[in-house]
Amino acid sequence: MAKEYGRKDRVSSQMQKELSFILQREVDDPRLGFVTINEVEVTRDLAVAKVYVTVLNADADGKKANLKVLNELAPQIRHLLAKRMRLRHIAELRFHYDDSFDTGMRVAELLSEVAKNPPTDEG
Repeated sequence: MAKEYGRKDRVSSQMQKELSFILQREVDDPRLGFVTINEVEVTRDLAVAKVYVTVLNADADGKKANLKVLNELAPQIRHLLAKRMRLRHIAELRFHYDDSFDTGMRVAELLSEVAKNPPTDEG
């Protein structure tokens, strides 16, 4: 019987918390906007971590620029993460943009439009 909440999941969860703290308090780069860590997916061998982020109040170019900066800072962020987590090896960080927030906002806009102007049945 498989474990419900295995080591990979525990490491992902802890890594998400620590990365959020690091980006909020320890990384001081003026090129970064308001970055939120949505999810961290760690491979089974804990070698690579896909970090899904959103950037609030940024256009498409701003999101790409923030993602580029995060990937440039990944080795430094990884070093800070190693100081905070008790692991023999820290995963390589790869930052990806999570567009689920944008998609959710678009769906909410469409639903509010439908609520304001309900379709009429003329058939």
